[in-house]
Amino acid sequence: MAFAEHEVLIRRDAMAVYLYLLDATNLPHWRDGVRSVKLLHGPAGTRGAVYRKMVAGRSGLSIPAELEITQARPGAEIEFQVISGPANCTGGYYLSTESSGTRVRYALEAQPERSFGFLDRFGLLNGMAQRTVRSEVAQLERLRDVLDLQPAA
Repeated sequence: MAFAEHEVLIRRDAMAVYLYLLDATNLPHWRDGVRSVKLLHGPAGTRGAVYRKMVAGRSGLSIPAELEITQARPGAEIEFQVISGPANCTGGYYLSTESSGTRVRYALEAQPERSFGFLDRFGLLNGMAQRTVRSEVAQLERLRDVLDLQPAA
């Protein structure tokens, strides 16, 4: 299992940041490797909503991955789980209001879905998974950059 978290301060109110994050179709704007996202079923942005995202695979082809919102507390947190795709992940965005904006913490946990023989035996799989989740949560810096460039509502 691999776990990582990263946080940034975004100079927007918590509700504006929350609504942007809640709309999973915004992921391609700030997440490297996410090519597109569409709602598959359920009301958008609510607990139980399922989205299909197309992510860049190693060969350059797009790979589908589905994620489900498991918790949504307005202005405070969004939790999700990946229910199909190349990685078995759970994670969330946790927001807190500060005088100069909103602090956003992105936490992600990944569990490899299958065994890779010698990689498992030498601990290489865990090392690769740890680097991947660290890289994923660090993309929160790009979210801050994207939101800083948008005009305030």
